[in-house]
Amino acid sequence: MQCRLLRGLALLTLLCMGLLSLRYHSSLSPQGVQEPPGLSPPSPLSPELRLHDVFIAVKTTRTFHRSRLELLLDTWVSRTREQVTRSHLMVTNCSAEHSHPALSCKMAAEFDTFLASGLRWFCHVDDDNYVNPRALLRLLKTFPQTRDVYLGRPSLNRPIRASEPRPHNRTRQVQFWFATGGAGFCINRKLALKMAPWASGSRFVETSALIRLPDDCTVGYIVECKLRGHLQPSPLFHSHLETLQLLGAAQLPEQVTLSYGVFEGKLNVIKLQGPFSPEEDPSRFRSLHCLLYPDTPWCPS
Repeated sequence: MQCRLLRGLALLTLLCMGLLSLRYHSSLSPQGVQEPPGLSPPSPLSPELRLHDVFIAVKTTRTFHRSRLELLLDTWVSRTREQVTRSHLMVTNCSAEHSHPALSCKMAAEFDTFLASGLRWFCHVDDDNYVNPRALLRLLKTFPQTRDVYLGRPSLNRPIRASEPRPHNRTRQVQFWFATGGAGFCINRKLALKMAPWASGSRFVETSALIRLPDDCTVGYIVECKLRGHLQPSPLFHSHLETLQLLGAAQLPEQVTLSYGVFEGKLNVIKLQGPFSPEEDPSRFRSLHCLLYPDTPWCPS
């Protein structure tokens, strides 16, 4: 194992996946498993939601520490750096492969770290997502604390189907909606506690193996099939598996997450004029950041 300092944040690097967890403090105004003492669900009378109540997990691998994490640290993470009270790479010892077991192992680590944090919201994103904290907070504030909330963007226009093993070598066909992990999703603490019997510790990996589906599908399965909950779809989360150029520049400040990548053999990024050229800013994240935060020192005046 080796340690290195990346733009002021200590990141442990191994030949395995890491989890960058961010906890914020901000001045912006815009019956499951019993928890350890002091980690009870928020009361309906809890104070108004602030960013320090939101746990954001950024899933990454060592391969992308320089090419992707440095971009995030320069953009949306850097804007809230003064408010970051804990920002670290958590070594999970999960495989770096893009397999169902490896992905589920990483999601389990995210989920358990959130439960231990005592925070009110768990939000998962990937290392190719731009998160707009102001839009995220604005969206989360619209949901009452008394409600179970599973929030994100489905990648399919129909529920996914799975075979659920039953006793005596039988199976049952189930169907459910899930929020694609590539666009990010959020779950409030009230729901997360109910998910724990199928999602905490080794049980998330076991549940994923049971239905033979990856991590984001497993989250949807637990919420909809085990708890009879429902996905709250939101068009404000975006992955590189949709046509990002359809978003107009005027719409971008309202989006919670954005992404970039290659889709159907072509570079898929948001359409945004300047201030950086596509050669200087292929992801368009730097140009987006200057649109949202024009006072950033490295943004052209």
